[in-house]
Amino acid sequence: MSQLLIIIQLFFAVVIGMYFLNMLRSQQGSKIAVEKESKKEMEKLQRMRGIHLTKPLSEVTRPSDFREIIGQKNGIRALRAAICSPNPQHVIIYGPPGVGKTAAARLILEDAKRMFNSPFRQDAKFVEVDATTVRFDERGIADPLIGSVHDPIYQGAGAMGIAGIPQPKMGAVTKAHGGILFIDEIGELHPIQMNKLLKILEDRTVFLESAYYSSDDTNIPFHIHDIFQNGLPADFRLIGATTRDPESIPPALRSRCLEIYFKPLIPDEIKVVTRNALRKISFESEEGVFDLIGKYATNGREAVNIIQTAVGVNINENRDKVTVSDIEWVINNGQYSPRPERKIYNEPQIGYVNGLAVYGPNMGTLMEIEATAINVRRGTGRLIVTGIAEEEELRSRDGRTIKRKSMAKASVDNVITVIKKFFGIDTSEYDIHLNFPGGTPVDGPSAGVTIAVAIYSAITNSYIDNKIAMTGEISIRGKIKAVGGIIPKVEAAIHAGVKKVLIPENNWQEIFKTFDIEVIRMSNIVEAINLATVRQSDVKTMITPQPAETNILTAASICGTPAIQAMGDKNIPL
Repeated sequence: MSQLLIIIQLFFAVVIGMYFLNMLRSQQGSKIAVEKESKKEMEKLQRMRGIHLTKPLSEVTRPSDFREIIGQKNGIRALRAAICSPNPQHVIIYGPPGVGKTAAARLILEDAKRMFNSPFRQDAKFVEVDATTVRFDERGIADPLIGSVHDPIYQGAGAMGIAGIPQPKMGAVTKAHGGILFIDEIGELHPIQMNKLLKILEDRTVFLESAYYSSDDTNIPFHIHDIFQNGLPADFRLIGATTRDPESIPPALRSRCLEIYFKPLIPDEIKVVTRNALRKISFESEEGVFDLIGKYATNGREAVNIIQTAVGVNINENRDKVTVSDIEWVINNGQYSPRPERKIYNEPQIGYVNGLAVYGPNMGTLMEIEATAINVRRGTGRLIVTGIAEEEELRSRDGRTIKRKSMAKASVDNVITVIKKFFGIDTSEYDIHLNFPGGTPVDGPSAGVTIAVAIYSAITNSYIDNKIAMTGEISIRGKIKAVGGIIPKVEAAIHAGVKKVLIPENNWQEIFKTFDIEVIRMSNIVEAINLATVRQSDVKTMITPQPAETNILTAASICGTPAIQAMGDKNIPL
């Protein structure tokens, strides 16, 4: 009996030994196969890395120094003030695409490191993510921005997963610890990610959670206990860039950041970008090329793309000089539209006024407003308004959609009331047609004063100074109220050839004294009309260029101007 037991034990020992021997051989074989496959893939990867195309022009012309970022002197100065200091701040950069927001963000950390009192160490990292492509899984499986936990049930959990150990994975906020986290198009972040980011900016620490973590589990390594209990460090400075308007960015994020505005490039700045691009690739161009590109390209990226296509055409046709016809072909083939920039008329007009508007973040433009008035039988007059948004939709916080009359339409109604009250004009005696040319529906209250001047001019046949532009909301009491976007509006007036800008009194800033234009404050509609109208006898004189006045005008210095005289020399105080 004992011999039988020995034989059985020996048999099982041999079987078990063979089993483990086969497992060992299998593991060794698998290891050899893995190493062989890894070596094969590494060789393939190295061959791929040995293949190089030439750099695209957009990469060759990418700014490597702040001096190469054209047209953003004020924005770069503000960015340096925010980041290159002993106490750097979080920043949001607003601006249209292709004006240097990302390039400036990439360069600013190196500038900060050179400051002797900067908290950024020499090994501080610049971590860049794009909010439009950052994955987010509401189940919490993956979040490359904030970080996530690889729980044991997930595929690929490895040895720790088999042991039931959750594994924290660092996100970009932790990788940027001690440096800069740059989030391009930050306004596109998922709302949950945005809320988590706000908490991290407040605490400078990331706390992760997992249903598989227990502080009493002794199998979990000490460093994972530490992460779950004390969090991952995330002390960085955020630089967010966006092409959205500030109003579309969550107020909670805006309140934690300094806001910096990069302006759109004007044609002269587009020319500099284009000239620098051609210089870097040592290519010639004929006269007129830069001027033509400046009329169509709205940002540096578009300008470089136009040049790159034109250079490609030259190379294919064995030429070495970009011509105007090359650029015309690229513009027509690429279906580029002219820049939305207008110039003032050469002489004063009746019923035509230069308004000012904004059409994007920090982007201003001259806005034409024209009016005609035909005398009809009393009480039969009509008001026709074209070129504006008739109504608008608003979405409340609880998700409800509210429709209301557009602010531009409301401004027209306010103007009719003001004209009746302060100038004694019965608008029912006129067929009035007010038009906003340009093809894009206009909305917003800032055209109120311009509308009032245009309608007044059409009814009284008063000439409006062609070298004046204006902006301001009008109230039914005739007051001119403050509006937004005043700086880009004034800059747009300068580019359009305007000599004087009328702005609401409450929009006045001392910086306007340094502008190459006369900025005049107004407080009511009477002042606006007095400043804008000219005597018919002066119209011919105004066609010939005259020296620009240097002093800021006031309402008191123009008493008795033709606007008041047209009303029978009645001075109408407000």
